[in-house]
Amino acid sequence: MANKNLQKLELTWIGKGEEPKLEPRILIENPEYSYGDKNAENILIHGDNLLALKALEQNYAGKVKCIYIDPPYNTGQAFEYYDDGIEHSLWLNLMSQRLKILYKLLSKDGVLFINLDEIEHAYCKIVCDEIFGRQNYIGDLIWQKRKGGGNDSRYFAIDHDYILVYAKFKDKVIHKEKWKVSQTEEYLKRYKEVDENGKRFYWDTLARDGLQNPIRIEIKCPDDSILKINSQKSIDTINEGLVKGNIRLIKSKNGWTLHHRVYMPLGQVLRSILSEVGTNKNAGDEIKALFGSAKSFDYPKPEGLINKILELTTNPGDLVLDSFLGSGTTAAVAHKMGRKYIGIELGNHAITHCYPRLKQVVDGEQGGISKSVNWQGGSGFKFYNLAPSLLKKDKFNNWVISEEYNPDMLAAAMAKQEGFKYQPHESIFWKQGNSTEQDFIFTTTQFLTVQQVEAIAEGMQPEESLLICCKAFQTECQNKFKNITIKKIPLLLLERCEFGKDDYSLNIVNVPFEQEDYEDIDDLLEDDNNEDESNLEDTNNNAKTLFD
Repeated sequence: MANKNLQKLELTWIGKGEEPKLEPRILIENPEYSYGDKNAENILIHGDNLLALKALEQNYAGKVKCIYIDPPYNTGQAFEYYDDGIEHSLWLNLMSQRLKILYKLLSKDGVLFINLDEIEHAYCKIVCDEIFGRQNYIGDLIWQKRKGGGNDSRYFAIDHDYILVYAKFKDKVIHKEKWKVSQTEEYLKRYKEVDENGKRFYWDTLARDGLQNPIRIEIKCPDDSILKINSQKSIDTINEGLVKGNIRLIKSKNGWTLHHRVYMPLGQVLRSILSEVGTNKNAGDEIKALFGSAKSFDYPKPEGLINKILELTTNPGDLVLDSFLGSGTTAAVAHKMGRKYIGIELGNHAITHCYPRLKQVVDGEQGGISKSVNWQGGSGFKFYNLAPSLLKKDKFNNWVISEEYNPDMLAAAMAKQEGFKYQPHESIFWKQGNSTEQDFIFTTTQFLTVQQVEAIAEGMQPEESLLICCKAFQTECQNKFKNITIKKIPLLLLERCEFGKDDYSLNIVNVPFEQEDYEDIDDLLEDDNNEDESNLEDTNNNAKTLFD
């Protein structure tokens, strides 16, 4: 009999289970940094990535097909734009909070890719097992991030990163088609013949002596000799193929043989070791071409790597998310491949790197994968900032609505807080948002009177309901109508979530490092001869913000 007191196997750490109650912020478009087609559904978000993910949850839960993230590795190296050295518990706590929301955002057939090195890979897998379920673990991709270098490594040169792969549901019913990628040039060389319809194939022998249940056939050759083989196909199929030309009987130096056409499939299975998708060096070259220096951003990922991941699990029009956008590689590749995307960045490089890079993509830049996917430019993206916190404390330490919120922003924020979609009606002022076709929300900063409530009720249909959020109202308004509920702001919000906090990242000072930590960056910058190695120490001693 099972012991009900048995505890499940789990990884624990300081702070586990003490996740903050996140404020669901609204997003505000910054037209200065939006670019291209105004109807494009591509989004860049500048702001704390945990708050940004929470902001996306209401509208995008269950809609993201592929998530790729390249979080700071917790190696003890401080990059220019990230603090990359955190005690394990803090790193796991921050990652766990984000992974829980990412799980909600994934569609039923969605897939998550997490790019890590050996330091936190095993720990992160256990966290993912808890959130996604161990049964939904697909496996690890091994990305060869460099070829050569590392000769000063103390133990051995680590040439690869791990990419954890999880499906939201690892189910053949959901993933009906086998995952395939386009054929490599080496793979294509085998299919050197082309038929009358332009399809590629090669000739392969029908003789299979090693088959468990071979078909023994005999066939008369043009010189009246008899060919006897263990065949893959029946004699009827062979005779039919000889007539149609799909099978041939030819004489070689070893005698007569039967061959059949093997056509090239639509794609090939991806091998788990990724050695031909670009390295740190390639990524550095791509960054240098875009921004003038390979040191413009440390440890970017090559476009070829992201291209392979998106090709494996997405189709044109699918939604891709990267909440650690970095220099913008995932968004750039998704854009060129015709995928919709959402990219999130906290640091200034959302403006200094992501925006100009995506602008160049829209204009048709020809770096990275552009030529291989025949990218010619087009489409566009919208740039959003996270709204400030809805509530702030006044000089008397009381929570009040922030003066940065105009009436429209307040209405949108309250709709999000209450689970409504902000969608103001063209002519009916109190229909600012709805949760169903009959349930609406109205937010006002004015003092609400009985007369106003009566006027609203008069225009409502019997099956409709309305939630009114206001700063103050006449006592008589309460319970005046059964289908109208009145709530006072900010009172209704106070215990709901954490207000006034804009940064859920962690600032690190005096991060320790060892000289061997420079191995990869030396490879990355080997052609950047104008910048000396001493600058690397300055880069590694700068402590910035970890989670963007």
